[in-house]
Amino acid sequence: MRKGFTLIEVMIAGMIISVVILGLIQLFANNTHTFMQLDKKVHHNHYLSALLATQKYGFESKTTTMHELLNEFDMEDDLRRELKNIKVDLAYQKLEVVDLKKSDMVFEIGKSLLKFDDTSLSLIRVKLQ
Repeated sequence: MRKGFTLIEVMIAGMIISVVILGLIQLFANNTHTFMQLDKKVHHNHYLSALLATQKYGFESKTTTMHELLNEFDMEDDLRRELKNIKVDLAYQKLEVVDLKKSDMVFEIGKSLLKFDDTSLSLIRVKLQ
């Protein structure tokens, strides 16, 4: 008749529990890293969509701050201070010019590229001249 567990059984159970706990910790750390990268991409995509709403910028190449790009939007003061610290290189590349001679319209198709410290985003823009 046994009244308890042997030492080897307790050690094996402790090992199994340790492996499970380490797996859960690694899973949590991996998910946290993925979430932080995704959150950063969401912020950058918001900046890119704000550039779409701005007629003033996006058709030239320059280095500026996000604060200057989004200056015409109503924002909280904390967000404005945060945007002053984000440097961005704005590059524009003309891809094609389409001239509709019958209607005297000229379309310029180009690519705007926003380069941040850690990533870059691009979008295709069409300008009516």
